Amino acid sequence: MALLTFLVEDNRTLRDNLIPALEELIDARMVGVAETEAEARTWLAAHADEWQLLIVDLFLKEGSGLGVLRHCMNRPERQRAVVLSNFVNADVRARCRTLGADAVFDKSKDLDAFIDYCVSDSSAQP
Repeated sequence: MALLTFLVEDNRTLRDNLIPALEELIDARMVGVAETEAEARTWLAAHADEWQLLIVDLFLKEGSGLGVLRHCMNRPERQRAVVLSNFVNADVRARCRTLGADAVFDKSKDLDAFIDYCVSDSSAQP
């Protein structure tokens, strides 16, 4: 069963590479993509029950991934929010966790761990 995934990422090149990789490696099905905080919040509000995995970059064309996390803090436990960003340190990890992130990964060095997390998350889905 496909893992319903919503991606918040403003870098087109990364999106164009990440989406097919996720579809192949974890059987993800992209249900939506947003480039800004406002687009993400609008989509999430309109499709509250239509996703299982949210992948968020912190730096967006407009707004922040932190605002996206804040927006979905009270989501059902079955939905996971993951940060995938180039700017990750201990303070950023702590802030993301406070805002409800289930996991935080650095794009430049944690991609294998990110994929492993997504694989384990997809296998836990009903």
